[in-house]
Amino acid sequence: MQRAYHRTFGVRITHAWGMTETSPIGSISVPLAAHASLAPEALDHLLASQGRVPPGVEIRIVREDGSEAPWDGETFGEIEVRGNWIASSYYKDPAPEKFPDGWLRTGDVATIDADGYIRIVDRTKDVIKSGGEWISSVTLEGLLMGHPDVAEAAVVGIAHPRWDERPLACVVRRKTEAGPSLTKDALLEHLRPHVARFWLPEDVVFIAEVPKTSVGKFDKKVLRQRFQDYFTRLAAGGEA
Repeated sequence: MQRAYHRTFGVRITHAWGMTETSPIGSISVPLAAHASLAPEALDHLLASQGRVPPGVEIRIVREDGSEAPWDGETFGEIEVRGNWIASSYYKDPAPEKFPDGWLRTGDVATIDADGYIRIVDRTKDVIKSGGEWISSVTLEGLLMGHPDVAEAAVVGIAHPRWDERPLACVVRRKTEAGPSLTKDALLEHLRPHVARFWLPEDVVFIAEVPKTSVGKFDKKVLRQRFQDYFTRLAAGGEA
């Protein structure tokens, strides 16, 4: 959408990130002077990130084991921020686990590159933890919904007897006059060039509709509950 507005109307949409606790801006995607003359495709990709934090805000990404992740543009971690206008506690609810050493745990999982550009990949409650690695459900969903025969797709982490969790793709086929023809194999081939092998969904299930919350967001907890023992039953030789 950013690219279309810029190419068609000459309007550059500025991407930003924040939350109530950051009052509200936590980062803004304005390129450094050294990056303003990048080729159009490279600049589009850069401006689709959540950008860099403004002066006065500190940021870090923290791995599941509590260690700080490197700014290499690849390593996932939960965003933590602090600053003079960043919340340091909740009213009548200190919640110290949300503010380790004065840092606000945001619940957003991201990478940060060497220039400080943030790229959010998921929420902590939705990121899939498989074999000690993190897999972005949001990235997989975006790629799946890029297939012309997919109307909707949600990816959830489901307990797996060997890998802790594995991604399960829940896909709604786009209605066509020819009827349903999209297959699991076609979707996996669609994904294969874009992600690491271990990111590929362990299975694909076709559903009538992705459940939604009252505000229209994908309600993944419903899918996680519906398919909670899916891979366990498969491993036991049962039917999914």
